[in-house]
Amino acid sequence: MAKKGNRIQVILECTEHKTSGVPGTSRYITTKNKKNTTERLEVKKYNRILRKVTVHKEIK
Repeated sequence: MAKKGNRIQVILECTEHKTSGVPGTSRYITTKNKKNTTERLEVKKYNRILRKVTVHKEIK
């Protein structure tokens, strides 16, 4: 029997990468509990292209 749950997959995209002008994108996939966290996620993650830690926001 499958589990019923409130966890969904979300995509996090870098906010600084768009304005830098460097080609490519920095995205991460993670999960969140949509019942407890109704607003969009903002997490500091490492951007491999810019080689620094930047803020990644949930898209979609």
